[in-house]
Amino acid sequence: MLHRTLALALLLLCAAPALALDETRPEVVAFADEMVAKHGFERAWVDDLLRNAQSQPRIIELMNKPAERVRPWFQYRDHFLTDQRVQQGVDFWMQHRSRLAEVERETGVSAHVIVGILGVETFFGRITGTFRVLDALATLAFDYPSRATYFRGELEQFLLLAREGSVDPREVKGSYAGAMGAPQFMPRSYRAYAVDGGADGIRDLWGSWEDVIGSVANYLKRNGWQPGEPVAVPADLWYPGIDGLVAGSLNTSYTVAGLRDKGLFFDTPLGEDAAAAFISVRGETGPEVRVGFRNFSAITKYNRSVLYALAVHDLGSRIEARLPPAGS
Repeated sequence: MLHRTLALALLLLCAAPALALDETRPEVVAFADEMVAKHGFERAWVDDLLRNAQSQPRIIELMNKPAERVRPWFQYRDHFLTDQRVQQGVDFWMQHRSRLAEVERETGVSAHVIVGILGVETFFGRITGTFRVLDALATLAFDYPSRATYFRGELEQFLLLAREGSVDPREVKGSYAGAMGAPQFMPRSYRAYAVDGGADGIRDLWGSWEDVIGSVANYLKRNGWQPGEPVAVPADLWYPGIDGLVAGSLNTSYTVAGLRDKGLFFDTPLGEDAAAAFISVRGETGPEVRVGFRNFSAITKYNRSVLYALAVHDLGSRIEARLPPAGS
């Protein structure tokens, strides 16, 4: 009976219709007041926009079960490292080879990581999201208490982005979390890191690959990317039962020497004092161990997930390995 009750509740949740946001709710009124007082918005414009928003139960359901939490690494990896996605990545790289090389020279960010991010995020622009960003952000700002503060901040940035003319707030679509365009930038990141790579006066993350490629590189550069350094390398254990090592950290809390002293064997061009992270994820036949460096940590600033950073690195590396020689 309990299982039937839970199943029925889930069915009702999935089938629950979107509801127009009630702009008279105290927290919605307080948000509108802040937008007027802090940023000088016209109150009628803000009220009309919020009245147009719809709260969608489906968005909350999706927020509660992202792929990184429910899939082991080997399943997460296999979802992204398909032959189709790798071939699409090769085609994408060949089409934008000059721009990728240019951005790599200017920023130091490896082209394979830029390509890997675009492949994981949106299949190279094919899947950019079907939810109205206004609905996603409003739902999470006012009907998702555990992260309401964060998403109210993103809703604030979205309205500022709209006023700057970068997006149409009633029409633009994105992910269930409000991420936009081929690189899936949240509004705050869009305003902070998007660049006008095409030099046409517009930062277009949907239609301009010059802008998209440059924006991803700019994000990583400003979040700790180290030119010329590796992302991660495979590692082996000298002996079982590693003492004191904690896997899964998003930060490089060890050093190369420290990890070797604790029983890890790996090759790296970096010095013994270089910052490093111990990574152990669930493979098909047991733990898969790697060592990540500062550039691995930089990728996790884009998405705070060890699995995500591994998938980006592995996908980009596999695509690069399949590239035909330049000029062929």
